[in-house]
Amino acid sequence: MDFDIYVHRGAGAYICGEETGLLESLEGRKGQPRKRPPFPAISGLWRRPTIVNNVETMSHVPHIVTNGAEWFKRIGVEKSTGTTIFGVSGDVVRPGTYELPLGTPLRELIFDYAGGIPEGRALKAVVPGGVSMPVLTAEQAMQVTMDHQALNAAGSMLGTGGVVVLDERQCMVRAALVIARFFRHESCGQCTQCREGTGWLHRLMVSLEAGTGTPSDLEAIDEVARFMDGHTICALADAAAWGSGWFLRRFRQEFEAHVSHHGCPLAGTSFEV
Repeated sequence: MDFDIYVHRGAGAYICGEETGLLESLEGRKGQPRKRPPFPAISGLWRRPTIVNNVETMSHVPHIVTNGAEWFKRIGVEKSTGTTIFGVSGDVVRPGTYELPLGTPLRELIFDYAGGIPEGRALKAVVPGGVSMPVLTAEQAMQVTMDHQALNAAGSMLGTGGVVVLDERQCMVRAALVIARFFRHESCGQCTQCREGTGWLHRLMVSLEAGTGTPSDLEAIDEVARFMDGHTICALADAAAWGSGWFLRRFRQEFEAHVSHHGCPLAGTSFEV
């Protein structure tokens, strides 16, 4: 079979990780997700049937062709088969990328492969699948395995497999603020809930960190996050809502402390994305 391969350099917008936003960019337009249906498999690039896959997915194909589907299915767990690449960052001794079977315990990924937390500090929180996935508490993280079903049951998702580890020094409001700032910047602005909601969440987080937050701001964060979740063309608004909303829900005492202390009660926070 003969076929052509073209390499096209994109402009780096986060929203172009969404498949229809990527197709719009490839066609020379602003990277904005399309309404569906029609789905790309019916009408994609230049309105021709198109399948969009990640490079990681394609890299599995030669091994599956060589060794067979049953070989691949024996790796991982029953409903999440094969391996994936976990990118571990944050407060670990050996940040990096690790290809491991799905179903690997998160505790093992952090403490065995990534070397644990520097200087013996305590684990505080883990974002298990990139900053667009709901954060887990330390207790949840120590019990969950890295596969779709287990993470869904724990109230998060596997996402991109980008594991962000936060130790006891880190401020949860500061972490949520940095994530909110990212999504505000990366929103394409097409949907009102995302365009306005990401900005609103960021401003509320800035107020809390600056010491001017009020108890009503906490309720506003929760309300705005719920209004954004599931109400837009693509999942960027969902991701922004999960970032702010679940940090608040799982670490509410720390958010309340920012209100009562008129600023962050922790010293030396350093979380960055």
